[in-house]
Amino acid sequence: MGAQLRVYKRRIKSVTATKKITKAMEMIAASRIVKAQRQVAASTPYATELTRAVTAVATGSTTKHALTTEAEKPTRAAILLITSDRGLAGGYSSNAIKAAEELTGRLRAEGKEVDAYIVGRKGVSYYGFRERKVTDSWTGFTDNPTYADAKAVAAPLIAAIEKDTAEGGVDELHIVFTEFISMLTQTPVQSRLLPLSLEKAAEESGTKGEILPLFDFEPSAEDVLDALLPRYVESRIYNALLQAAASKHAATRRAMKSATDNAGELIKSLSRLANAARQAEITQEISEIVGGASALADATAGSDR
Repeated sequence: MGAQLRVYKRRIKSVTATKKITKAMEMIAASRIVKAQRQVAASTPYATELTRAVTAVATGSTTKHALTTEAEKPTRAAILLITSDRGLAGGYSSNAIKAAEELTGRLRAEGKEVDAYIVGRKGVSYYGFRERKVTDSWTGFTDNPTYADAKAVAAPLIAAIEKDTAEGGVDELHIVFTEFISMLTQTPVQSRLLPLSLEKAAEESGTKGEILPLFDFEPSAEDVLDALLPRYVESRIYNALLQAAASKHAATRRAMKSATDNAGELIKSLSRLANAARQAEITQEISEIVGGASALADATAGSDR
């Protein structure tokens, strides 16, 4: 019994230490969510107004541009998948990867080749383990992305959309990330960044149904779109990175809270087992003492006769 009690005590001590760690991680994630939410809110107006400007230029001109013009027969697409550098976030990264796999399958069914661009070690590891080709990847900043990180990610994607497919370019650019809706809800999103759908862009920028003013473009509408293309892609990727970071922190908080609660329940269960083992040990000791006393009393009574 003594050995069993020691085992229970060791397990209780181990689970208690784990509970302290998960509780600390839960609190850290909760504090980071607030900062991430503020960054998302701060980046959204810029992205909205930029989309509004692009919509105005595209609507007010007949210029064919990679930003707004779809290829007659698209044959190649790029997918930017945003995952996490770290685990302990429940199904956050796996859900985003699943959404990217679904999108990849749909594009291939349409007869398009797919180039994969990955953000986050979880996505890179997933593709590496399956020996799948990754055109480019980035790691190390998913918890706290900056605009410089977004520019670094956007650069090869912009170069790919501007190239001809015969030279390794792409006709379409898609992004898969996890949208932060609330502390309890984060949803994987599949979105096509380029070519820009004017109807969808008008809806996102709040100009759907509005009569946009006419503009004169200097030096030309094409030059204006050339200038707006990198800004548009960078802003959308930056917003997606921030949404993904907020979602990851929320998922971590939820996972760590669940782990903390489970650790508490396990400690209670182990404590009951330890108490039962201790009671059994005490009962056995009492029985041995009573049995010894009874045997001694019988031996003494026998000698008296």
